[in-house]
Amino acid sequence: MLIALDAFPLTEPKAGIGHYTFELARELARLAPADDFELVAPDHAGFAAVTEDERGALPANLRLVGAPTRGLRLRWWSLGLPLYARERRLSLFHGTNYHVPLWQQCPTVLTVHDLSSLLHAEKHREGQVRRARARLPVMARAATRIIADSESVRREVCEHLRVAPEKVRAVPLAPRRAFTPVEGSEAGEVRHGLGVEENFLLFVGTVEPRKNLVTLARAYAALLRETNDAPQLVVAGQKGWLNEELFAVVEREGLGGRMKFTGYVSDETLRALYSSCRVCVYPSLYEGFGLPPLEAMACGAAVVASRIPPLEETLAGAALLFEPTDADALARALAELLADDSARARLAAAGRARAAEYTWERTARLTREVYEEAVGEWHAARGRSSAA
Repeated sequence: MLIALDAFPLTEPKAGIGHYTFELARELARLAPADDFELVAPDHAGFAAVTEDERGALPANLRLVGAPTRGLRLRWWSLGLPLYARERRLSLFHGTNYHVPLWQQCPTVLTVHDLSSLLHAEKHREGQVRRARARLPVMARAATRIIADSESVRREVCEHLRVAPEKVRAVPLAPRRAFTPVEGSEAGEVRHGLGVEENFLLFVGTVEPRKNLVTLARAYAALLRETNDAPQLVVAGQKGWLNEELFAVVEREGLGGRMKFTGYVSDETLRALYSSCRVCVYPSLYEGFGLPPLEAMACGAAVVASRIPPLEETLAGAALLFEPTDADALARALAELLADDSARARLAAAGRARAAEYTWERTARLTREVYEEAVGEWHAARGRSSAA
């Protein structure tokens, strides 16, 4: 088979969907050496997120392809990609970032990572919400099969996009191989370079309303009022949108000197932070899967996370959970863990065991099963149409 995956998420620095696309493509190619795989984007877009080292280490049956647009630069999804699919005689196209072509030339698989733009519209920019409302139901109907990151999202897709349950499969993600514990001296050098103290709490993710950093800031303020020895709070992730309330709380509570916003950090830096934090905190109001706390667990961190269905599913008893809007409950959970070294060690051990259950090999294998279902469905439907 010749299988193409959407490479648009690799045309800018890799975030969550970019990492998903790249890791999945590499593992699929390793899993099926007799098949050919392409990461496809328009030729003008480039592949800024893929380093030279990563390019050199790609499996022989996986290529980065800048497809010619022939003057259709602004109509890639409606014309450029379908024409490419027809010319290349693709066996299947996988839209890893909520999009598949509507002019279908081959079976398609659509990954829906979450429905945040629909279910928590107030947490997003108006333009993003309008696009999601207009496009997501159409894409879900057009795709031959749909992949969701968790059972929780699978149920939401069926309910809110009105998709038949048999069309949607839950395929979990996994921590990247880079996320393993870092030795203390190496982690210390990274911290020193960032201005991070030895004793710190860590949040990782885009700074945006859905991540619930307002509750974290309020909980941290309560923690500071109770002790003179509270750890520094480090927020590692690029600045997102609609953060006025967060920074108002930071200013009102006088947290500017104790909260550090690092911005986007590399995997190497992130690994060091995960490995050396006292506690990793993930207070999100809504998730599709919850990869950062799982990455933290893989690096040996004790995790405190919000009690929401996707995180309960992903973390499965290996994290200390709290109600996501209860800042006092979060402050108590943090205070208890910080005061109990043995409890933190037990939680960290449970987390490492849980993280080890997730691998990209399993993600690729389950994804491959969905591809085979989609191809079978497509050809069966074409057979029925020809017979009629």
